[in-house]
Amino acid sequence: MSTLAAQLDELRGEVPATRHNARTIAALTANPGCARRALLDAAAVDKTVIAQSLGFPPQFGQSQFAITRGNAFEAMVKANGCAELLALLRDKLGLTIPEVAYHDLNSVGENTGNAVRYQRTRQLLKSAIAAGDGTLFDHPMLRLDIAGATAYLEPDVVAVQLDGKFHVVEVKAFPVIDGQADPAQVAAAARQSAVYVIALRELMAEIGESPEIVSHNVILVCAKDFSNRPTAELVDLRKQLATVSRQLTRLTAIPDLLDLLPPEATFAPGENLEKTIAAIPARYAPECMSSCELAFACRDEARTCGSVDALGRGVCDVVGGIENIHTVLGLADGTLEPGPEHADITAMLRTAHRLRWEIAG
Repeated sequence: MSTLAAQLDELRGEVPATRHNARTIAALTANPGCARRALLDAAAVDKTVIAQSLGFPPQFGQSQFAITRGNAFEAMVKANGCAELLALLRDKLGLTIPEVAYHDLNSVGENTGNAVRYQRTRQLLKSAIAAGDGTLFDHPMLRLDIAGATAYLEPDVVAVQLDGKFHVVEVKAFPVIDGQADPAQVAAAARQSAVYVIALRELMAEIGESPEIVSHNVILVCAKDFSNRPTAELVDLRKQLATVSRQLTRLTAIPDLLDLLPPEATFAPGENLEKTIAAIPARYAPECMSSCELAFACRDEARTCGSVDALGRGVCDVVGGIENIHTVLGLADGTLEPGPEHADITAMLRTAHRLRWEIAG
């Protein structure tokens, strides 16, 4: 085990690990400046447990019903060696697919270890490329470097040699009604799929193949109308791939974040937890409320210290680097005099302040 992995395991203590997945990486890249989330995710900490221990339990998450329905839908799509999926690829998307082989990579023999499954995935993908065969891989194991820490990832399916390209297949149970799906759900699925594509391209580079052999199109399989029957569409991920790749490069290295922690730091529930969390800088924004379990705790912290972040990134952009709400208000009402760097912003704030009082009065 590497020194970094050992350090992260020690911080987590006896609490069971909750590893990174495409959803957590997509959320992290949406807010790459948040050192708190980056370090907790790298340590495989269950942020829900942390939030509850701090007294701010999260107020969102998938219902057990939705999880059960999603699992049942995926099992149906993959039944009998992905027969339903193959029919969709041929009939709905018009892809030319010969007979294919099917590999279940949920385990290797009885071994479910991440490293073993990753090596087996590498081996089978390399063989498939050499043979030129059409092959479906059920839950292949990929990995991705996240700020210096290794994260293991499992796409639902990777289809090989469809028109000469590998395609990630993402199975989601949300409905497509009259050809239209909820844009927010499609956008979330696209961001998560982009993470898988990046990880698969990394694997290709490792085995000496061109990353471009992995298609920028994901095959998104959803429920059709109000039934439990599947439908499929190709979704172009080029925009998401560019965004996620750029944000991954902006993450602060995990070893650097570890230097911020006090000597007695721990992520295990107890008297030192609050001090540990407070030592890690957060970058709260209202958007965190829908994607991070710690959002309520971070919002309370931002409000307590008067951080402009609590008002949203739009306001942060407008006030140009001023970090404290009291400073913004003081510049607006004239009780504080601006420095040269804030002269233009102050003029705008005082105009807005005057207009507000004229409207109110």
